[in-house]
Amino acid sequence: MKQRLNKLKSKLLKISIFGSVIILVSVLLSCSEDGEVDEIEQEEIGSTENQLSEIQFTDEEMSVFNGILSLRQRMFNYAKLAIPQYFEESSGSLPGQDNTPDNNPVTDEGATLGRVLFYDVNLSANNTISCSSCHQQDKGFSDPARFSVGLNGETTKRHSMTLINSRWYEKRGFFWDERARSLEDQVLIPIQDHIEMGLELSELVAKLERLEYYDVLFNKAFGTTEINPDRISKALSQFTRSIVSYNSKFNKAVRADNLDEVPETDMVSMSTLTEQENIGLDIFYNFATCGYCHMGPAHVADSMKNNGLDLVYADKGKAEWSGNSKDNALFKPPSLANIAFTAPYMHDGRFETLMDVVNHYSDNIKAHPNLNFRLTTEDIDGTVGGTPLRLELDQEQKEALVAFLKTFTDEVISTDEKYGDPFIR
Repeated sequence: MKQRLNKLKSKLLKISIFGSVIILVSVLLSCSEDGEVDEIEQEEIGSTENQLSEIQFTDEEMSVFNGILSLRQRMFNYAKLAIPQYFEESSGSLPGQDNTPDNNPVTDEGATLGRVLFYDVNLSANNTISCSSCHQQDKGFSDPARFSVGLNGETTKRHSMTLINSRWYEKRGFFWDERARSLEDQVLIPIQDHIEMGLELSELVAKLERLEYYDVLFNKAFGTTEINPDRISKALSQFTRSIVSYNSKFNKAVRADNLDEVPETDMVSMSTLTEQENIGLDIFYNFATCGYCHMGPAHVADSMKNNGLDLVYADKGKAEWSGNSKDNALFKPPSLANIAFTAPYMHDGRFETLMDVVNHYSDNIKAHPNLNFRLTTEDIDGTVGGTPLRLELDQEQKEALVAFLKTFTDEVISTDEKYGDPFIR
């Protein structure tokens, strides 16, 4: 461990020495001869996601939405997002992790229907709760409350996980404990849950059939006005999979430096990040190796893990439904996209700040029998348990890591109309 710390300190010294040079170079590169900001700095690759689709509603269909829905006549583009090429080529193999089934590709019509369903309180028994109640756009599609409040004032057992980058997860399971084996299964479970939305699927179908705007939307998405649970599931899943983040400061830095990929480790400093952010980058990728569990530019995991929060867990995680002791306290890691907005953190929302999270990984990992090998000093692939890793970061290093985590913030996805509430309230 001392050798590892000395290596980090050496790297930090180098970053400090050359930090001003990096910043100066980035400033010079960002300007053209006439003083204007260079295109690569100004352009947001995701800006094309705000361009409208060629598919549109008729005037007659639009008249059905009057006073209820604020939808554009030409639909938003959800099917062909301008995802950068390095997303496909980075460690973590995003194409291999894509959980989109062959029978439910994202379409502009389906995701538009899914957006309306996502924000519609008619999906709850007493018309007070929508999917967006627990997955708020400006909160990273998460909930600022530790536990979400359902239709009768009761609270959920776990914190609401972010929906950003749900498209990518190799194991295809959803919820913290992966009890839903696909996103298509997951989106229907909260609707039926007696704490969350409390509506049987047969009742849901009957309610939606009475709403004229759904005749238009289902017909557009599926070719007929028939409403059934399968179509509801597919539309909600399409909208959720379209929520992809690639306009964060980190993403822009990768593009600015023309990096071909985002590796799990051996990451280089980036010219458009600050000296402090680059110190945090070095800790994240090259010292603490966070990039192994939050891989690539989408910062998604490849499987469930135990991260040593406790020696004994009140919540058994996957083991609660599998009954297997090897699954005890295993939880699905969320994407780190917009992590600055998704507080509180962990499955039980125990940490209020990013500094609390960093303190845990630096100093407080517990020796749980199922502790992931990346968090042990042994670091032997495929094993569980072992001696907890102690990074023992000092305060300056912790603050640098927090600063770097904030570079995952994507303001575009937090305010983009195509992901926002379409209802006229």
